[in-house]
Amino acid sequence: MDVRRLILERLRQKGRLKVTEVVKETGYSRVYVHRFFRDLVNDGIIALVGKANQAHYVRVGEKNQEPRTSQVKAHRILRNRNLAEDRVLSEIKDDSGIFIGLPGNIAGIVDYAFTEMLNNAIEHSRADKIDVVIERTAKGVDFQVSDRGVGIFNNIMEKKNLKNHMEAIQDLLKGKETTAPEAHSGEGIFFTSKIADFFSIRSSEKKLVFANLQDDLYLRDIKPIMGTRVSFLIGINSQKKLVDLFNRYTDESFQFSKTGVKVNLYREGVEYVSRSQARRIVIGLEKFRTIELDFKSVDTVGQGFADEIFRVWQTRHQDVKIIPRNANENVLFMINRAKT
Repeated sequence: MDVRRLILERLRQKGRLKVTEVVKETGYSRVYVHRFFRDLVNDGIIALVGKANQAHYVRVGEKNQEPRTSQVKAHRILRNRNLAEDRVLSEIKDDSGIFIGLPGNIAGIVDYAFTEMLNNAIEHSRADKIDVVIERTAKGVDFQVSDRGVGIFNNIMEKKNLKNHMEAIQDLLKGKETTAPEAHSGEGIFFTSKIADFFSIRSSEKKLVFANLQDDLYLRDIKPIMGTRVSFLIGINSQKKLVDLFNRYTDESFQFSKTGVKVNLYREGVEYVSRSQARRIVIGLEKFRTIELDFKSVDTVGQGFADEIFRVWQTRHQDVKIIPRNANENVLFMINRAKT
């Protein structure tokens, strides 16, 4: 019997294979069968995934080291005691084939996003357990980090003394915000939401969605839930790179100094006409050096709104550059009028 050929055939059929399965099928000793697996590993044709009784082999392409398995998934329910996000990710890598053959840029993005989101749950959720799922498919890598803790929007409201979830979401979207400034820079959610193809945050009765492939951002009402669930997706063929994102939003000293604010998220069915609306938008933005205000889908703004941001606030913070994006001629007219 050609054991080598048998191993490769079973891997083609099943996607993954254990030494014990071949031993059972052939009747040969484990030591003898293991020799063929070892040779295939040394030849770069297969790879060992997992440890102990979870150990198994997957087929690896000779050209790009991409696993032949079309779907690999890991699920962990973690007790939130002395958790370290990097160790959790390292164990998932050891126990699954999710990262085998991933393009370098995608592996780096998933590394960053997963550890940032898990760290947020560890540090801020006050939950006893955290549920994580990460999955590799033929199209991409996605993960979810869920907890049944205090909830991200509730936490921001409490720590920032805000009135409602809408104000908390607005505060969150500014980027350089955190409820624990002594321990965190507040960059994690901002950068993760920018680099994802799809990213969402579910908490309380709101779902915040970043549909980046459609260049869209929207908010939905949902059935109230306890805690927080974040979902992330990046396509396997994405050309995005973390370094490009960081370069866009950081300055020459590598400080997070730029942010983008989607104005239309806060319309709630009304036009922007008041100074109070403008003041709510710019709260906390003085810590940035560049601010991009996105006026997509905003039909017009009032004189008071434009004056408060582009004259009054800008005069107080002359070292901050405000760049309006996607503003129609009506909005631009009011902005330019406020500047003169």
